[in-house]
Amino acid sequence: MTRTKTRPSQAALVQQIRRLSKPMRPNPTGTRPRTPRLPGIRAMLFDVYGTLFVSGSGDIGANPHAAHSRAFAKALADGGFTVASPTTCRQGPGLFREAILRSHRASRAHGIAFPEIRVDRIWTRVLRALARQGRIHGPISSTAVLRVAVSYECRTNPVWPMPGLADTLAVFQRTTLKLGIVSNAQSFTALLFDALLGKSLAKLGFSPNLCIWSYRLGHGKPSPILTATALQRLKRRYGIRPREVLYIGNDMLKDILPAAQLGCRTVLFAGDRRSLRLRKDVPACRKLRPDAVITHLDQLQKLLGAS
Repeated sequence: MTRTKTRPSQAALVQQIRRLSKPMRPNPTGTRPRTPRLPGIRAMLFDVYGTLFVSGSGDIGANPHAAHSRAFAKALADGGFTVASPTTCRQGPGLFREAILRSHRASRAHGIAFPEIRVDRIWTRVLRALARQGRIHGPISSTAVLRVAVSYECRTNPVWPMPGLADTLAVFQRTTLKLGIVSNAQSFTALLFDALLGKSLAKLGFSPNLCIWSYRLGHGKPSPILTATALQRLKRRYGIRPREVLYIGNDMLKDILPAAQLGCRTVLFAGDRRSLRLRKDVPACRKLRPDAVITHLDQLQKLLGAS
């Protein structure tokens, strides 16, 4: 077993994402939009998966175990690995999930209520274990690890830009609004914009210092730490208060609740049945009313009076 420290270029990963992605349409939710005018907004924070991008993680077929096993096999091949036995690929998804759970347990033991992983580290552990057991063959480099991670993610959680995303961002880019992201994400999440919209986050109008990624903090939603970090930066760098911030997300527990508790105004994105999470089993979510509800991203313009 050999290991090098080479890393794939961002361009290579962008091309990989592009190659493994195909158009998807959101599934209507039947929700009626509620779009009151919301004056005084100076910044917008967006969730990514299920809000800016259609997330197809629930649409991998009637036999998810078989689908994940195929994805595992193809991801290993994309990383340049050969497999000693088909059993490895059948068992692989379970090994991957167990490695994530072990990481979560270790983080919780250190007091992190909602832990987040760095998926490249998880894959490194899984690949090293399989290599030690003689179940896979090939060099375990940073390049190989990221290729495997991106391949498996694209195959088990395919994404595509929500309708109207590029046009909506173009409208807000012409305003003085500060745009940011608060997302449960990995290092390759930001590359979705380059791969599927053809522009980097910065060129789409997002402020890099306002893009908060869970993998960097080690905390995941619904921890308020992610949104609080964005709000601290907005206040310190731009003098923007929470009440002047509009948070847009598809999950009442992970997006709307922490943002509202921190003083933001909130918009529930109810544009795709796959990813809409009302969380009516959570008492705090049952009592919570977002400031607005939209079913298409271009409805944001009505809320803010932008055109």
